[in-house]
Amino acid sequence: MAEATAYEEQRRRQVEANKRKLEELQLHYLSAAVREAAAAAKPSPVKKRKARVPLDAADSVMEPLRRSGRLANLPDKSVHREEVPTFWRKIRRTYGSVRKDLENRVYATDEARSYAICKAEEVEQELDSSFPVFIKPMTQSHVTGGFWLGLPNHFCRKYLPKRDETITLLDEDDNESYTLYLALKRGLSAGWRGFAIQHKLVDGDCLVFQLTERTKFKVIIIRASSYYESED
Repeated sequence: MAEATAYEEQRRRQVEANKRKLEELQLHYLSAAVREAAAAAKPSPVKKRKARVPLDAADSVMEPLRRSGRLANLPDKSVHREEVPTFWRKIRRTYGSVRKDLENRVYATDEARSYAICKAEEVEQELDSSFPVFIKPMTQSHVTGGFWLGLPNHFCRKYLPKRDETITLLDEDDNESYTLYLALKRGLSAGWRGFAIQHKLVDGDCLVFQLTERTKFKVIIIRASSYYESED
C-alpha cells in the first residue's frame, strides 16, 4: 500500500513538472500559431474560365463601334470601296514561265527592224487623221521577260487619262484585250503580257496605235519577219 501511494505521488510530481516546462516554453501559443498559418495557406478556389464565343457568332451579336462626334459625319470608307477588276490583279509568274520566254527570244536584224518601222509609218499616214496615232517598235523588254510597254510621254500627257484606268486594245480581227494603264508611269502593265503572247509579238515588230475612243486603241501589227518575205 505504501508503495502504491509513493508511485502515485511520484507520478503527480512528474505531471506537474511537465506542465511547468510547457508553460515556460509557451508551446500552446506556438501550436495555435501553426494552426492559424495552416488555415491561411489554404488555396483559393479555382475560377472557371469563360467559354470562348466563335468569331462568326460574336460578329452576329456585336454592336457597331461608336464613332466620336468628330468622325461621325465622315463617310464610311467601306461603303465607297471599289472592287478591283480581276484582270488588274497581279498574276504570279513561275520561274519556269520566265525562263521559257527568255529561251524563245527572237532577235531582229537592223534591216528587219527598220523595214517594220517604215511600213508602220506608211500605215500611219493612211489612217484617219482625226484620231491620234503613234507607232511603237517592239524590243525584248516589251515582248519577253518584263512585258512592260512604255508609251510616248507627249501622247500620254495630251490624250490619255490622268489616273490609272483600263485601256482596251482592239486588234485587226476586232478581238478585244484589256490592259491596265498606269498614269504616273505612262505605260501598259497588267494585260499587256497576254496581248503580246496571244499575238506572238517578237523583237523588231512595230505596232501602230490609233486612239479611237478615250480608253480604246486600234492596234495594227507590222511583222519584222515580213522583211524576209519581201526579199524573196
